[in-house]
Amino acid sequence: MDTNGAVIGIDVSKDRLDVHVRPSGEAFWVGREAEGLDELVARLKRLSPLVIAVEATGGFETTVAAALAGAGLPLVIVNPAQVRAFAQALGRRAKTDPIDAEVIARFAEAVNPEVRPLPDEAEQLLAELVTRRRQIVQMIVAEKQREKRQAQPRLRRSIARLVEALQKELSELDRQIDDEIRGSPAWRQKEDLLRSVPGVGRIVSRTLLAELPELGSLDRRQIAALAGLAPWTRQSGKWKGKSFIGGGRASVRTALFMAALVAARHNPVLRDFHQRLITAGKPKLVALTATARKLLTILNAMVKAQQHWRTA
Repeated sequence: MDTNGAVIGIDVSKDRLDVHVRPSGEAFWVGREAEGLDELVARLKRLSPLVIAVEATGGFETTVAAALAGAGLPLVIVNPAQVRAFAQALGRRAKTDPIDAEVIARFAEAVNPEVRPLPDEAEQLLAELVTRRRQIVQMIVAEKQREKRQAQPRLRRSIARLVEALQKELSELDRQIDDEIRGSPAWRQKEDLLRSVPGVGRIVSRTLLAELPELGSLDRRQIAALAGLAPWTRQSGKWKGKSFIGGGRASVRTALFMAALVAARHNPVLRDFHQRLITAGKPKLVALTATARKLLTILNAMVKAQQHWRTA
């Protein structure tokens, strides 16, 4: 059978990689060690695939993705939540690695996701530093909440020591992130551009740099969808429900909401925009979401045009 133009799904587990090829139905597995990856690359190159879809699995997929992208193969990393929803729509309840690989392949065949190059090593490091910083902040918040509920002085002191250690680690991560940003002229220029917008501070700008590298390269609808700020409406026949946001990159969306809260008070353009929505009777959350989406649209246009913020 001519397999040129194949769509391939790969399920990554701790010890092996299960592969499914569409439309031929061929299925096989290889180990995750170096020899297995070499075999995988060789076999996939012979198939001349249109796209190879790998499900994000919390880090297991990194080595596989690097091997495939490094070999010049057309790779996409797909969202596991979307794949699970697709599987449910197909009526697939059983969970086995071969079935998962087939579902991933069918998902890629149906959705036709755009192949994008992987971030380079510096971008990957920055993304991981920002992710680790977010984890440390979450741990600090959790420990402080425990301290409020803890009545025993000895245990309160234990929590305080841990919070102090976490805050030191947070400061060290901030220093490393700063070194990465300031060590790259391109990132430094982009961060300065983003931070010229009232409401966008250091944390927000660095989150966008690390976790939304597509900023400035997509249109406003595409960039809103990536951030999970594109509204979608539930509709069936003549019935039409409320619009919602969802999906996308949650950390980016959270950062933009933080920036929108500040911008709604201190950015003259976005403050007026937000106030018009409130005056028109929009719920506060709806107004804030629209403000975050407008802020993202502005930032995307600024990066695309390489222009700093101008009020007028």
